[in-house]
Amino acid sequence: MRLFSCLNGMLMTILLGNPSLAVTTTVVLRPMQEAEVPAQQTGLLRSLTVGEGETVATGQVLGSLDDRAVRLAVDRARLEHSQAEAKANNEVQIKYTQKSLEVAQAELKRSRESIEKFAKSISQSQLDVERLAVEKIVLQHKQAEHELSLDRFGMQLKQNELEAARLRLQLHQLRAPFEGIVVLVRGRVGEWVEEGEPVLRLVAVAKLRAEGFMPANQVNLEMVGQTVQIEVGSADKRELHPGVLRFVSPEIDPVTKQVRVWAEVPNSAGQLLPGEQGVLKVLPE
Repeated sequence: MRLFSCLNGMLMTILLGNPSLAVTTTVVLRPMQEAEVPAQQTGLLRSLTVGEGETVATGQVLGSLDDRAVRLAVDRARLEHSQAEAKANNEVQIKYTQKSLEVAQAELKRSRESIEKFAKSISQSQLDVERLAVEKIVLQHKQAEHELSLDRFGMQLKQNELEAARLRLQLHQLRAPFEGIVVLVRGRVGEWVEEGEPVLRLVAVAKLRAEGFMPANQVNLEMVGQTVQIEVGSADKRELHPGVLRFVSPEIDPVTKQVRVWAEVPNSAGQLLPGEQGVLKVLPE
């Protein structure tokens, strides 16, 4: 029974990895972030404000398409919104019908008081006319409120149209999605570009990903978060860089019996280069 327990422990160590032993594998360094910055609209490439090798910040303008027509559309949408806003804030008709209603109601009240004091001083037909005038103005007041409500909806629609025009204008600019280095400029000023066509290639090298494969029986998911060392350089000049294991694939390659792993390696000083090969060592806890 004791022998069976020992054998079972050895088997589990082989299957799940022994956390007390360092595990090594060959890795390739890759950027943590990389992107082909595309044109988000179709048009003429008017300018490129950066070149290959330049460091850019998140959101920085890298270039722009010809946006003259879009700027005119924004100006028009702004004017239409201002017009709709002025119309939506115009309460003159409501105030006019309110005053007219007050006058008509007062006149009807005086007529009724006159009849109470002096019978037949005002004919029934005249009273009906004054009552109808009050009801008419009440409806006019409600209509004025309804039209003002529609004008305010119209103002909101124009506001949406203005925001859509501004968005189309922004989409004519090429902006950096993250901080990084321009490594390739594909577009040329004066060329026609289609929506989605790559114009620049951007990579972030402040952090790199050391990616490789390890035997499935030497690693397990619980090792994620452990400290690692990346050894790079020539045989006579080896450098060690610290990192953290960030991923162990839950899938085993049925042919090689290996799993994909990668570690995050700080590289703020730029000593490591994407594409460089090295050895990753997972240090025991």
